[in-house]
Amino acid sequence: MRNELVASDVTVVGGGLAGVCAAVAAARLGKKVALIQNRPVLGGNSSSEVRVWVVGATGHGVNRYARETGILGEMFVENNYTNPEGNPYYWDLIVLEKVRQEPHIQLFLNTDVHEVEAAGDETNRQIISVTGWMMGSERRIRFKSPVFLDCTGDGLVGFLAGAKYQIGREAKQEYNEAWAPEVSDNITLGSTLLFYTKDEGRPVKYIPPSFAKDITKTAIPIKRVLNSGDSGCFYWWIEWGGDEDMDTLHDNERIRDELWSVIYGIWDYIKNSGKFNAENMTLEWVGSVPGKREYRRFKGDYVLNQNDLEVQTQFEDNVTFGGWSIDLHPPEGMYASDYTSKHFHSDGVYQIPFRSLYSVNVNNLLFAGRNISATHIAFGSSRVMGTCATIGQAAGTAAALCVELHATPRELYRKHLKQLQQTLLWEDASVIGVKNEDPTDLSRRAEVTASSFVRRLSVEQADEAFELRTDVGFIVPVDPKLEKIELLLGASADTTVEVQIWDTGRAENYIPHLLQAEDNQAVAQGEKQWVAFNLPWEPDQAQNAFVVIKENPKVTLYMSNKPMSGVLSFIKEKALAVARNMESLNHEQPVVKWSMKRVARKVFNFRLSNDTLAFAPAKIIDGYFRPYGGPHMWISEPLKGKEAWIALQWEAKIEFREIHITFNDDVNEDLINLHHHRTEFEIIPELVKAYRIERYENGQWHRFIEVKENRQRKRKHVLEHPVRTDRLRVVAEQTNGTPFAEIIEVRVRS
Repeated sequence: MRNELVASDVTVVGGGLAGVCAAVAAARLGKKVALIQNRPVLGGNSSSEVRVWVVGATGHGVNRYARETGILGEMFVENNYTNPEGNPYYWDLIVLEKVRQEPHIQLFLNTDVHEVEAAGDETNRQIISVTGWMMGSERRIRFKSPVFLDCTGDGLVGFLAGAKYQIGREAKQEYNEAWAPEVSDNITLGSTLLFYTKDEGRPVKYIPPSFAKDITKTAIPIKRVLNSGDSGCFYWWIEWGGDEDMDTLHDNERIRDELWSVIYGIWDYIKNSGKFNAENMTLEWVGSVPGKREYRRFKGDYVLNQNDLEVQTQFEDNVTFGGWSIDLHPPEGMYASDYTSKHFHSDGVYQIPFRSLYSVNVNNLLFAGRNISATHIAFGSSRVMGTCATIGQAAGTAAALCVELHATPRELYRKHLKQLQQTLLWEDASVIGVKNEDPTDLSRRAEVTASSFVRRLSVEQADEAFELRTDVGFIVPVDPKLEKIELLLGASADTTVEVQIWDTGRAENYIPHLLQAEDNQAVAQGEKQWVAFNLPWEPDQAQNAFVVIKENPKVTLYMSNKPMSGVLSFIKEKALAVARNMESLNHEQPVVKWSMKRVARKVFNFRLSNDTLAFAPAKIIDGYFRPYGGPHMWISEPLKGKEAWIALQWEAKIEFREIHITFNDDVNEDLINLHHHRTEFEIIPELVKAYRIERYENGQWHRFIEVKENRQRKRKHVLEHPVRTDRLRVVAEQTNGTPFAEIIEVRVRS
């Protein structure tokens, strides 16, 4: 046996997506990081050991422009290209590579932390070190650092350090939550095992093990949908262990055995009952590590609760966002006689405050993942891995700043909050509604011009017809005003069409809120007629308009199959679509009622009568780097084989060494790691593929950076030597599919 000491700036315990993103975030800020994982692979529940889909704020396409950016966003976009089939082992490699690319990270796999040295009374604790045992290597390693992050999920490090925590459901009176029980209890969400199947192309027999459960003696065949070809997260409902007489941590082995018995019993039913076309099917993989949903939740200076999600509380210390529905399951799990998961969707994404990411009583402890400071009800949303990952990036960034500024997390909140938020923006983190106000960004002082930009917003290519048998809508940016909107319509008989303009209420929301204008126009019988509607609206500030076209069975709309950035289409669905009748959704919630799933990447044909500034060159320095009350990007006129450029000019020469460019990767596109669904493309078409950066010198433009095969959203160019110039431009030579050059942001710093 060997005893070792590892001294770092930041120690991250837990190598799930929260821990990975925390470690990478801190390392990118120059801090030495120890990342400790008790499994042989990274990724936690998303890894090949468990194989849970990584879902997040998009809510499988319910929320608009909600896909995570930053470190997780990089992994999503790369996975879409390198792993289009959704191979779990390739996803493992994506996560591992993300860590190995950072020279400041020391990775310790197969290392189980089970000792914590801490000092102080219960209100003022300080972690000194944690100690882990590296399995298979007989190495006992003690880790010391000024700051620690508990990303273990179960919260073992914080527990051993004496951090305050909660298990189970809070009573209603504690936070006045509508869904909370009258009396607190120990009920949690249960754990899940998954399995994969495959078609061997020939008959395969299956003899169940002795412990396989006869599921015909349970409610499973009656209450669940079973298909021979399904696998993976289609069986998310194979869940158990959350009831009050169970403990998802200490009963982990018992829970695993019960889940195994059900999986092998389900497969016996599918293979041998004669009710399924499964003769050639076989089990390819069965999980052995239960995917745990819930255990400890730490207490921070703020406890996120149901009310915050419902009203989308605006936090001064907003550091990331969530958007998955509040998603709670019956404590009996798969044996529940009436199994429906209970859902509530906010009107859009909600903010998560920094105060929920550090301990109320352990001074140098931050946490990220499902163990943050949240009630059981709020945790029902924040627990999903996409959100856990962005929380990890926020917490890792905070940890690096705590080290740099010699501050505790609480002091960081009180004295350096703006620096934390601005640092997150530099790193393309998933933050909504925070504006770039960093004085070190030299681009903010520049004048911006471009070769062209989209002034007249229209989508005129008609690829398919759509019968107006329900209300439909679309989002368009209003900057600075609307006058008339023309729609391409057909009518089976003379009729009248009603169109309305609504605002969206909040800049992060994409639902009709308050009526602003409406008009009715007569439409004669015939096909493909442009009809103008008078819809004047000039809001106090640029924002989105939700255009509603009211139901009329006599009318046909036309749609383009080519998307237009800044424009989204919606259908007001009359029927409630749920996942296999196992989800309890409220159809009256606007984001559920107004769905974009059937019209994703399609646009109703329209044209605006007046010019727009929504895509003007100056948008790249307006401070926002994702859609927020407008697209916030420069879009050129169609390239048509030519180049497009955008330039920054200063009154005097500046000196710089870094250029950051953020390209449009369409954060409305719902990506996922193991491909619950797949995109039609491997690279986001809106991304610029080939570009160069030029500086102006002696009356000519000189290129000094050139990229030919870009497939990333955020590109950082760090120069070996400083450059002095008063003019700089980015030239887009080619895109990955869209006809426009689209750039969200350009940043420059010395």
